Amino acid sequence: MNENFREFLERLRQEHELTDIKQAVDIRHVATLVDQSEQALYFHNVIGYKIPVVSGIFRTQRRATLSMGCSKFPDIETRLRQGIDHPVAPRRVDSAPHKQVIRLGDDVDLFKLPIPMSSIYDGGPMITAGVVIARDPEYGFNSGIYRFLVKEKNLTGIDIVTPNNMRLFAQRALEAGRPCPISISIGTHPFEIMGAGFRAPLGVDEMGVAGGIRGAPVELAPCETIDVPCLAGAEIVLEAEILPTGWAWPEGRFGEFTRLMGGLHWNPLVRIKAITMRRDAIYYALHMPWENTWLGAPTRYTAIRAALKNAGVQVQDINVTLGGCAMWHAVISVKKQAGEGKNALLAALSVMDMKHVVVVDDDIDVFNGTDVEWAIATRVQGDRDVFVIPGARAKPLDPSLPIVPTGMVPTGAKVGIDATIGEGIPRERFERISYAYADHAKIKDYVAGKADKLPATVNASAGHVAQLAQKIYALIEKTPRYYSEIAERFADYDFQSIARAIGQLHAEEKLWQDPRGRMCIRGSAFAARPPEKP
Repeated sequence: MNENFREFLERLRQEHELTDIKQAVDIRHVATLVDQSEQALYFHNVIGYKIPVVSGIFRTQRRATLSMGCSKFPDIETRLRQGIDHPVAPRRVDSAPHKQVIRLGDDVDLFKLPIPMSSIYDGGPMITAGVVIARDPEYGFNSGIYRFLVKEKNLTGIDIVTPNNMRLFAQRALEAGRPCPISISIGTHPFEIMGAGFRAPLGVDEMGVAGGIRGAPVELAPCETIDVPCLAGAEIVLEAEILPTGWAWPEGRFGEFTRLMGGLHWNPLVRIKAITMRRDAIYYALHMPWENTWLGAPTRYTAIRAALKNAGVQVQDINVTLGGCAMWHAVISVKKQAGEGKNALLAALSVMDMKHVVVVDDDIDVFNGTDVEWAIATRVQGDRDVFVIPGARAKPLDPSLPIVPTGMVPTGAKVGIDATIGEGIPRERFERISYAYADHAKIKDYVAGKADKLPATVNASAGHVAQLAQKIYALIEKTPRYYSEIAERFADYDFQSIARAIGQLHAEEKLWQDPRGRMCIRGSAFAARPPEKP
């Protein structure tokens, strides 16, 4: 799909998913207006700035789906899987549209960019949607999405408290006493943002994954001041260096994907060496938390499915829940064989920062919270089916973790709940209520005036009931039947006569039930036996 950022915005506009705001708007109002809007917003006239702002472009499931050129949300996982399995190497180009304006040295001024505030507790304007490309002498390229707190006209912080490849690159540069050069591309197509958001193994180029998602090479252009490429299709590019200051400068606070205000972080400083942009550049501000949520969820689906496949587990469905911030919680249904509930839990909990996982049978709808809770209520014994793994790597943004000294990575617990039917327990115990005649007795028909036909035989005399009892006896003598099956088989009789006939068989001590509760003949091979006394 050869579509650029601007063409994507136009597609949102055509789908009535983007609203143009052409009157003057104070930049301090941008975030709250996006939060209130059903559509993405394009602010053409931001007071004090020459550059327009767009935000909220992934803020709903539908827009996230549109961003990947898909018709339904689960297809995003397929598209991401394609990018991972069939990466397309980036293509280098000599120049790019964002080279139309180049600012170097003292002309670098971040304050001229319309970088909005977000929440009332923010530590300052945050660059939230830059695709960051870095290079390590040994491990090659890494791409990711990181946020930058604007401190001075050419100085920011970079939030890399979570253990990841970018933090490793910065740490290695710090230990070598050198800066770590990075490019920050703002206003890029969702394909590149999705690729950068995937946590690839060390040494794997995420822009190759983005190319696989796109189905064509991502074009990379050279920077002016650093030996790292940037995205040729970007609206604005910042050329920068992570300074070898270490994790020693305060950064934040900021509204996080947790839907909570994050605390103060300690991070390195970043020097901006150049700004390049289109003459009519558009600034994209990623709106927290929902844009982050809808972008991040598909990467979790893909990673969990791969882990389960490696574990040999047959997956029915996966729900990386919004309640778990599309980061920490997953509900997985499996076509279970003995022991695979636990195996599935171990595999899924190894993925990224997954914190709590519930595994259910394939008859449970993982997208129905009541269904999942019902499985936990009816299939789980805590001492057998719940386990806790302490001391696992945790995400520092988890507010339930204790505070650790600066520079230390916290550890926490992972919890698995095996809500599948336990081995040795008959599946018949979990047959759901299914109402008789639900296939053709519809309330809307009766509200509209439908009346049932009277049965052909309405006769409660003793002789009539005795005759019917003999017919029922002959039926269940051959094959046990549920009560409702008997009633349906003799539907030409009124129900009272049927009930009396069955009652007569019981009174004559001819009637019994099989282990599944069906009517049968007492003393027959089908008849249930009472459990033996201990």
